[in-house]
Amino acid sequence: MTAVAIVAAATPRLHVLTAVAGVLAMLGILRLVRRRQLRAKYALLWLVVGVSFVVLGAAPGVLDWAAKRLGVAYAPDLLFLVGTLFLVLVVMHLSWELSRLEDRTKLLAEEVALMRAELHAHTEGTPPAVVDERRPA
Repeated sequence: MTAVAIVAAATPRLHVLTAVAGVLAMLGILRLVRRRQLRAKYALLWLVVGVSFVVLGAAPGVLDWAAKRLGVAYAPDLLFLVGTLFLVLVVMHLSWELSRLEDRTKLLAEEVALMRAELHAHTEGTPPAVVDERRPA
């Protein structure tokens, strides 16, 4: 058998699995949003990924059609390219968010230190309380 015949034989099962994975991913994302463990702006992004999986599973010709329109000879290569670009963009966005949050945390820590110093200056010479930040309040 040629490689094309092997891929074609596995296609119906793979498409069902892909659609089921998309539905399960969407249900998981909705559960995380409902529990407030995932912000809506990220949930929307991942719901689009879930819908894409369902569409690719339910309509197997979509990937072949898109690959043909874009001049890609092997349709799964297009899927891997789009997936890789998507993940690179997600990592870039999360790096930006992390950098922004680090700057904000530094600023807040400086403001707390200034407030403690000001509070200490306004009290009657009592030393400021030492706070062990490793212990929960």
